[in-house]
Amino acid sequence: MAGTNFPVWGDVAGRGDQGAKVEARAGGSGAVGRRRSVARFTLQALQSVPPHVDNYGRCCGCLSRRFRPRPSVAVVKLITTGWRRVRVNPIGVIAGARCGGNFRASPFFLIPETTVIISFSLSRALGLLLAILAGSLLSSHNALAEFGLITEKKQHRVDTGAGLVFKVDRLNGGIRSIKWQDTELHSPFRDSSSNSGVGGSHTTVTTQVDGETIIITTQTDAENEVVADLTHYYIVRKGLNHLYMATYAQNEPSNGELRWITRLKGDLFPNAPAQSDLRGSTGAIESRDVLGMADGTSRSKYFGNDQARDLGVRGVTGRGRGVFMVYGNRESSAGGPFYRDIQNQTSTAAEVYNYMNSGHNQTEKLRLGVLYGPYVLCFTDGSKPKAPDLSFIDALGLKGSVNKEARGSVQLRGLKGRDEDQEYSLDVANGTAQYWAPVSKGRGSATSPDMKPGMYALTVYKGELAVHTETVTVTASAITEVGSRTLTADPSQTKPLWRIGDWDGTPLEFRKGRSIALMHPSDKRMEPWQGEPFVIGQSRAGAFPSCLWSDVNGQQVVKFQLTPEQVASRTLRVGITASFAGARPSVKLNTWKASIQPAPRKVDSRSLTIGSYRGNNATYTFRIPAQALVAGENVLTLSVVSGNRGPQFLSPGYGIDCVDFY
Repeated sequence: MAGTNFPVWGDVAGRGDQGAKVEARAGGSGAVGRRRSVARFTLQALQSVPPHVDNYGRCCGCLSRRFRPRPSVAVVKLITTGWRRVRVNPIGVIAGARCGGNFRASPFFLIPETTVIISFSLSRALGLLLAILAGSLLSSHNALAEFGLITEKKQHRVDTGAGLVFKVDRLNGGIRSIKWQDTELHSPFRDSSSNSGVGGSHTTVTTQVDGETIIITTQTDAENEVVADLTHYYIVRKGLNHLYMATYAQNEPSNGELRWITRLKGDLFPNAPAQSDLRGSTGAIESRDVLGMADGTSRSKYFGNDQARDLGVRGVTGRGRGVFMVYGNRESSAGGPFYRDIQNQTSTAAEVYNYMNSGHNQTEKLRLGVLYGPYVLCFTDGSKPKAPDLSFIDALGLKGSVNKEARGSVQLRGLKGRDEDQEYSLDVANGTAQYWAPVSKGRGSATSPDMKPGMYALTVYKGELAVHTETVTVTASAITEVGSRTLTADPSQTKPLWRIGDWDGTPLEFRKGRSIALMHPSDKRMEPWQGEPFVIGQSRAGAFPSCLWSDVNGQQVVKFQLTPEQVASRTLRVGITASFAGARPSVKLNTWKASIQPAPRKVDSRSLTIGSYRGNNATYTFRIPAQALVAGENVLTLSVVSGNRGPQFLSPGYGIDCVDFY
């Protein structure tokens, strides 16, 4: 690095580039050498040895050949991963530095990492050693605190001044190096970047330093073939080991998903979310992204992910290090509060994601022309950090940013007609933003986060099932009050003859329902899918399958009793939470068969096999004529109908919310 200053002890000094000569002056005498490789030293011991004894490890011959014999020599012994050639004068100080290093001078020296000391008396060597140790303690903070941005030939080098140093490619804006406390964390294989990189063509990378804040902006133009008109920001504040980011997306990337991927060395991060840790897998069991393990279990980046409403702080850790994503607000993302998307994948590289949008069982139109974030990559000693304050970003003028003063909110005053055993939430969404908040247990009130002005659809969810909708308008610097509401669209309010499960928009109460988000349905922990007939009044909800696939467990029998007085025209309802390949319920009751109903709104994605039980909720209602029923035992056969086909768990299938009969 041109003009690099190498720290010294006393009046020993040096300047130079990699491969150039370095001069060290000590009391008027000097030592001149040429650096060959990175020299990394660790102070280990002080001892006396005879002259010319090889006490420096594998490359000390170049030192001892040039050393002048004396009766005794005191040596500070060091361990090294590479030495440079040096010529030593008899006075006895050798100063050295790592290739490409960038250290400041300090009152005594720097961290004991780059110096060999040779003296002609043990007492003098002890004094030198104590001086180095004392100087290290006094100056180690200053040695780290080199906040700033250096523009090099191929990259921008950013130092937070607190132990985090990273390099941004000047051509494509990808991060190619991340050093944390002098350890390189970044995978050598691919950059960390928006998407899988935006390419160097039709891309510009600019920098801005404003006092104690650094901003690096990657901008693609309309001709960029990966994603046109994307703006991605890196933001660093002095003394904080946080990489703040935000992404403005005018257009959807060509691969149909907007994401940030951090790529780290997998071997440095043994502690990663288990469901997405692919190390030791035996190969793919579905597509290329769902893998099996030797013990019959499954792993995938799709498993173990949090719902959007629960996204907070998550990451990977190793010995003395941790890298965590703080997901920030999700106002520009799609899918609502219950949506899940990829957060981690670990193999050779430990990947930490922020998926801003995708088509993974997506039920909404993606939001574009908006700012995603801010979100933050935090570096720690391995401890989980608290979410940092993001309010300062309002003042940076990022594209698409809407500050607090320009926002409003919605307040629901109360909610009547609730089931006290269920959780309720408020969701407010339109084409540019989405927000949510929990409904309180007492009066049923809720207050949204700060929102962009505009007209919104307000939805109340019971669990994950929409039970109330209306339209509200939000204005800047104002609270839109919604008076107390009474729920009238909850299907649970209809009294049934019998009901299996709860109308809550989920299959969680059914067999293996809570495992869908954690593993593939072929996982041995999911077995068996084919169950016994379900008997009303005897069987529990946990015995009923959470999903039906035409090629796996395509039929489920339900047996129930009716008295003569109960034999009459009836209604059967089957609620589903997700449908794959156009699957929907087919009904046979005794010898009567219901007509086939239309397929639900299509989602062009896998669902139940990629950790997602929630797509488009739908309720299928079947009118049962009295002549289809008998006094005594009745047998209902619930099956799958679709115009599509597929093998095993890729055959048409659906998740079940509730089944009732009234």
